[in-house]
Amino acid sequence: MKSTGKILVIGSSNTDMTVKSPMIPRPGETVIGGEFKMGAGGKGANQAVAAKRLGGDVTFVCKVGKDLFGDNAIENYRKEGMDVSYVLRSDKPSGVALILVDGNAENCISVATGANGDLTPEDIEASADLIRSSSILVLQNEIPIESVLKAARIAHEAGAYVILNPAPACALPEEIFQYVDLMTPNQTESEFYTGIPVNDEASAQKAADALRAKGVKDIIMTMGSKGSMGFTSEGTFFTPSRKVEAVDTTAAGDTFCGGLAVAISEGKTLPEAAEFATAASALTVQKMGAQESIPYRNNL
Repeated sequence: MKSTGKILVIGSSNTDMTVKSPMIPRPGETVIGGEFKMGAGGKGANQAVAAKRLGGDVTFVCKVGKDLFGDNAIENYRKEGMDVSYVLRSDKPSGVALILVDGNAENCISVATGANGDLTPEDIEASADLIRSSSILVLQNEIPIESVLKAARIAHEAGAYVILNPAPACALPEEIFQYVDLMTPNQTESEFYTGIPVNDEASAQKAADALRAKGVKDIIMTMGSKGSMGFTSEGTFFTPSRKVEAVDTTAAGDTFCGGLAVAISEGKTLPEAAEFATAASALTVQKMGAQESIPYRNNL
């Protein structure tokens, strides 16, 4: 990995509209009562903000609409201290996510991708020099997959360290796996990409072996309240979760990914990086919302 320490996140930018209620309504059901919040979100944006707040040197590439949500997003990233010169504008509306959170802090999310779906491989090619100059590239699946593949290929060929958070789960071209240095699936995503249900350590190992057979170098698999498991060429490790009172799990996984990127950029080993990321995500779940719940390094 190159030693510049620069982290580049390419991904989605959304406005999150979150409602917390005792339960998530079933089809045809209306649930009265609940707390409403509107704020910045999107997996790419969440991971970029997390990496920045946790001490990283971060640039964010995304696409937003020429609307109020887009204006607010750019201003928000600027206030976070991120380089926003690579934030692009689209004629499509900015992305929006509708999030329902129940009394157990579990959530379900529906996303209108909007401008995120307009981040094309041509846009990625225009950012090729930026990708090549970065030490770490962080990617997710909320922009067109052909753009994710293009970015991963450019980064890999330039010697950058590629982190892929394969969420939301969707079909990926087999080519992409060989470009990934670290993949961070949860249990559901691990099953989606391997066909192996993950419910214990043995099945997690089988799924990780299947991903590594595809070409992925290392895997850190998040396992909800249990913690995470790492599978590397040097062996396996387990990082237990912190025991906290969870209020909202939104952005916990994104904080984890951002934390991993920062720790790796600082030369930490993967077990050390997982500990750092776990500490950060444990703080995230104790607050409502996405980016407003992401901690700063001095909070750890």
